[in-house]
Amino acid sequence: MRTDMGIDLDTDVLIVGAGPTGLALGIDLARRGVDALVVERADGLFPGSRGKGIQPRTMEVFDDLGVFDAIRAAGGDYPVGMIWQDGQRVGEHRMFDPAEATEDSPYTEPWMVPQWRTQEVLFARLEELGGKVAFGREAVGIIQDEEGVTVRFAGGESVRARYVVAADGGRSAVRRSLGIGMTGETVDPSPILVADVRITGLDRDNWHVFPPSGEAEGFLAICPLAGTEDFQVVAQFAEGAAVDVSLEGVRKVVAARSHLAPEDVTEVRWASDFRPRAALADRFRDGRVFLAGDAAHVHSPAGGQGLNTSVQDAYNLGWKLGAVLREGADAALLDTYEEERRPIAADMLGLSTGVHRGEIRRGEATRQLALGYRESTLTTETRATPGPVRAGDRAPDGTLGGVRLFDAFRGPHWTLVAVGVEAPELPGSIGVVRGEAQASYGTGLFLVRPDGYVGWAGDRGDGLREYLAGAGLR
Repeated sequence: MRTDMGIDLDTDVLIVGAGPTGLALGIDLARRGVDALVVERADGLFPGSRGKGIQPRTMEVFDDLGVFDAIRAAGGDYPVGMIWQDGQRVGEHRMFDPAEATEDSPYTEPWMVPQWRTQEVLFARLEELGGKVAFGREAVGIIQDEEGVTVRFAGGESVRARYVVAADGGRSAVRRSLGIGMTGETVDPSPILVADVRITGLDRDNWHVFPPSGEAEGFLAICPLAGTEDFQVVAQFAEGAAVDVSLEGVRKVVAARSHLAPEDVTEVRWASDFRPRAALADRFRDGRVFLAGDAAHVHSPAGGQGLNTSVQDAYNLGWKLGAVLREGADAALLDTYEEERRPIAADMLGLSTGVHRGEIRRGEATRQLALGYRESTLTTETRATPGPVRAGDRAPDGTLGGVRLFDAFRGPHWTLVAVGVEAPELPGSIGVVRGEAQASYGTGLFLVRPDGYVGWAGDRGDGLREYLAGAGLR
């Protein structure tokens, strides 16, 4: 394509990495009419279960992106943990503090979906919207100027884009090319094996936990992966130990730490090993290049926060890129991406590490429903006495004037929620929901951003048009 400035472009946005982050961002941009291309170094989608917990806030995001039903169909509830000792069941372990669904928070428990299934669902949705993924494209160099970015690939090809988003994982080639450092720590020096296996001799109703005993070096956990015939094996080893990810290696550790025989592990479908660590990129942006997902923050998997925080990076950045590229918003809007997401990522890293070390239980904090942007420069609270929902907070679900709010929010638009207050005239692109009473919100006007957070709140419409103009809405 040819721009008004005369530069040649292959796409508006190049997304490097076809994991959950890159695919979610591709979906969000596609539904906004933004020309985007996702490139992936591998020849296909990631084949393993690594990130398997979808937190309630991410389920709300998936509802908006049009993949909720498919994600529900692809997974299931987390099973109750069953503790074993010497081949006997000795007790149960609840992985999460329970929570009741309410009108304002319809999704309260994590939903188990193996990462490869999540990516299949997102990939199918991206294709449905006309988006594309180019596999076998390894980014090896990046050059940017005032008008665009050129990314060079190992095969000699290159792509020119207005903006680039690095969603290429914890060892991000794009981040390294930019010279952006990551500050972090080793959460646990003990290596961990994770493998997707076919196994016999265990029921699929429980998450089977085998605490260390005898000469075993660490715990063993075997979890049935919802929506599949597979189990996920997780085993901890002594610091400095070599981890054998072959079929024989997995059989050996399962037999040594449980009552199962080696031959009960009939197949290893995917396996890897890692050392739990937590790390945060020194910055999330360099000119026209943004970091998202594991390229920006690396978590211990114990808290189930990594994939979820990553998808929400994409959800935050997607509408802002769309506003700048398609709606005439000032490019300064993109500055709020790092401002809003880096503090969230830092908090979630601390949470993940605390869960890994047994200092924090999985529950209210890990659901991510309480996260928000009250301190953002994109947030304006004009009421002298704010009610239960403030500007910067996640906009709750509920019913107002006979309309379900999540239904009104769904789609790539802003929504004004007017409770007991007359709604001012607004641009036609902004949806409006009116009603006299709503328990979750109280009384007032609430302008809900495309990513489901309240951007502006007031008792009257004074100042609302100025806010809209600053956010790029005319």
